[in-house]
Amino acid sequence: MDDNYQTYLNRLARLTLPEAHRSQAQHIQESSKFQANSGVREATSFPGYTLITPPAEEESENSAFYGKLQIYQQELLQLPVNPDLIVPVPPASFHLTLADLIWDNAFVDARETNPQFDRELHSCVAEIFQQYQQSMTNRNHPIKWGMLGLILMPRAVAVCLVPQDERSYDEIIQFRRTIYQNPKLIALGIEQHYHLTAHITLAYFGEVPSDLDRTNFSTLLSQLNQKWLLNLPEFLINRVELRKFDDMTRYYREPDWPILEF
Repeated sequence: MDDNYQTYLNRLARLTLPEAHRSQAQHIQESSKFQANSGVREATSFPGYTLITPPAEEESENSAFYGKLQIYQQELLQLPVNPDLIVPVPPASFHLTLADLIWDNAFVDARETNPQFDRELHSCVAEIFQQYQQSMTNRNHPIKWGMLGLILMPRAVAVCLVPQDERSYDEIIQFRRTIYQNPKLIALGIEQHYHLTAHITLAYFGEVPSDLDRTNFSTLLSQLNQKWLLNLPEFLINRVELRKFDDMTRYYREPDWPILEF
C-alpha cells in the first residue's frame, strides 16, 4: 500500500504548497478527540495501541528537533484566529508514528472479544521486533528524516517529514510491511488503513466558526510555513516502541514492553 520513494516525496511536497493549504482549509472540521467542557477543551477517550518513536519528553537524541517544534507550535497558536479554533497537543507528547495498530471502537471490541488481547499483542510485537533486529545485522547507516513543512488535515495541523535518502525511507517501509503482513497481528485485527504520511501533530481543530475566513486562514498557515522553511530541523529514527494511549495527549509503556533499536 505504501508509496515508492519518489512518489512519496512528490506527494508530500504537494501537501505543503499554498494551493494545498487553500484547498484543505475548505474541509477542516472539529475534531471529536477534544471537546468543550465548561469552556475548556479536554481530550476525549480514544484508546488504543501504536508503534511510535519515544515521545518528546523521553527523547534525548531529537531534543533539538522537538525544541524547535515547540516554538513552531507556539507561533501557530499566536495566529490571529478564533482562540477556540486550534487545540494544541502537549509538546511532551510529540512523536512520530511508524505504524498505527488499533484504536477506538476496534480496540474496545477486540478486548471484549478476546480477554487475552493485550498479552497476545505484546507477545506478537516482541517476536516481530526480535526477528527484525536479527535481520538488521548489515545496516550501518543512520535513519535520517527531516521536516518538510506544514500540512493541513481535515481535523488537525501537523508538520510532515521526508527521508534524507532512499535507504532511510526503505528501512521504514520494510518495517511497516513486517508489521502489517504478520499473520498473528492480522489475526488480532491489526490492519493497514493508511499510506505512510510521516507527520507530527501540533494541534487539532476545536470550534470551527461558520464565518471562518478559510482562505485567509490558509494564507496565514502558508506564510508561517514559508518562515519555517528557512530552518528545518533533522530527525533521527533510532528506536520504535509499543505504546498505549487513552487519548491524544499521552503515550505510555511499561518497562517490559517491546522496543526495537534501529
